[in-house]
Amino acid sequence: MESSTPQSQASLNPAAAPPSIDLSRLTRVLEQFKGKKGALIPILQRTQDLFGYLPKEAIVFIAKHTRIPLSRIHGVATFYAQFHLKRRGRNLVRVCDGTACHVRGSGKNLDALEHAVGIAPGETTADYALTLEVVYCLGSCGIAPVALVNDKVCARLNADALVQRVKALG
Repeated sequence: MESSTPQSQASLNPAAAPPSIDLSRLTRVLEQFKGKKGALIPILQRTQDLFGYLPKEAIVFIAKHTRIPLSRIHGVATFYAQFHLKRRGRNLVRVCDGTACHVRGSGKNLDALEHAVGIAPGETTADYALTLEVVYCLGSCGIAPVALVNDKVCARLNADALVQRVKALG
């Protein structure tokens, strides 16, 4: 879901348009797993590696070429949290709101970040620069509150530090 803030209106920028889906790249993945039982999850993982998410066109292509029912593929893709059906941003920020992080101020950090970037958790900016997510434990309770910014752990954060770090992503 896109926010209606001025930043999300950057979708009028042609550079923000989603890239076309080149399904020929997916053919190589399907050839690699041709005839192998239980290959759906690795196929979906590689597909997501190619595109950054699982585009509808790719799911239909996989169903057609593997003869796996579309409903089964969709069921697997929506069951596992590792798969994403919506395009995500170039930068991914995951703010921990587990118990240790929560009692040490992650809620304030998240509120400040939402205000600064104009999107809520689970959303992506219209220009696909940033996706914001909330997670409920990163296993770093001793250095709480924490966030993952493009898979880099940022420890003992306050709201200003988190906002500055994310704005520095460009």
